[in-house]
Amino acid sequence: MQICIFEDIYFDRLEPLIYSRPAYDLVCGMNMLREKIARYYPGITVSFHTRAYLSAFLQTKYPDIKVNIIEEDDCLFINGRLVANKEITEVINPKDTTNKLFLSGDTIAAARVSGKKLKEIKENLNDLFTPSNFDNLPIEKVKFKFIDYNWDLINFNRDELASDMEFCFNEYKTKKLPFISGKVYDGVHMINKENIIIAEGAMIKPGVVLDASLGPIIIDKNAVVYPNATIEGPAYIGEYSLVKIGASIYENVSVGKVCKVGGEIEHSIIHSFTNKQHSGFLGHAYLGSWVNIGADTNCSDLKNNYGSVKVYVNGEIINSGCQFLGVCMADHSKTSINTMFNTGTVVGFSCNVFGDGFPPKYIPSFSWGGHDSLTTFDLERSIETAKRVMGRRGKPMNEVEEKLFRKVFDLTQKERRKRGFPY
Repeated sequence: MQICIFEDIYFDRLEPLIYSRPAYDLVCGMNMLREKIARYYPGITVSFHTRAYLSAFLQTKYPDIKVNIIEEDDCLFINGRLVANKEITEVINPKDTTNKLFLSGDTIAAARVSGKKLKEIKENLNDLFTPSNFDNLPIEKVKFKFIDYNWDLINFNRDELASDMEFCFNEYKTKKLPFISGKVYDGVHMINKENIIIAEGAMIKPGVVLDASLGPIIIDKNAVVYPNATIEGPAYIGEYSLVKIGASIYENVSVGKVCKVGGEIEHSIIHSFTNKQHSGFLGHAYLGSWVNIGADTNCSDLKNNYGSVKVYVNGEIINSGCQFLGVCMADHSKTSINTMFNTGTVVGFSCNVFGDGFPPKYIPSFSWGGHDSLTTFDLERSIETAKRVMGRRGKPMNEVEEKLFRKVFDLTQKERRKRGFPY
């Protein structure tokens, strides 16, 4: 048997974050959604299903994992938007060989398929999955959490940090690894030290306060926390990331690998290779990879009337039901110094945002400008910028990534035309 983590037809509710990644490569807590699924099914081969244009990129990113290929005669399909927990194997038991469709409400949670039905599905793996793909299978009703909209990633982050960190702490205990392996200088204050992991190669400089009284803190391998920074748990700082001098990192913050973070951050998720290293506030926000936030950029996450925040989703305004909700920014976007974002602002892929005043609450992918005017960020210039940025991190853009850039530009032309952009 193999597991196929798949994308369904509702992936587009997660735009613009999913233009350059499948939905299951989004982070919530410490880990991506796909990592949470895979860890509960150890020893079983995992493959990925995704949109056709992402297939080559995903195969390059994960060369040891099959993409849009099923080799076994028995497959357990699991929806990549599912937020897996330790009960998943009790409900979706890998030892149960019965062909079956697991529905959570109207959403496909999983399907166990073999025989003629699996052969039929194998022939259409470039398509997005709908319940019709699993016609005539017995249905079992189940109940799981799913990431339906981008703000779910932020709202679930506290619980997912707790779940992922419990798994991490248990691994350390099983392997009998010391919780404090990195260098901790004199003058560091650790509150609830037993809830703190400082991994091998990490450095915590003098004057740092690590307060784990409200939840655990994990500083991963080779990360550095500079003097006088304060981190309040639960919080995760990824491998090789830097927490700058005097930073204020409040609870429910997830920082990926090779990031630089500073200023004031709370209840936010930051993907790998992104910098928010200067003064300025970021709250209840989600930043993709290769983002750079300019000095004194501030992102509101609470309306003055304390009402729920409305957000653009696929061109429509939707009431998120969230009292707190900040900016959501896709990969390769940048802000200049002193940029301001209103509550619930959505910034697309490869945007360059600058100027005074609040820019629009929806900024299409490949936008250039801000409050006063927006136009198209020239494709060739945007690729040139991305190549420079990635080169500085020792990750030169390959041909597949450049093709993805061009594909995303084509996919998002309609967004820009609706707003009168030149092309």
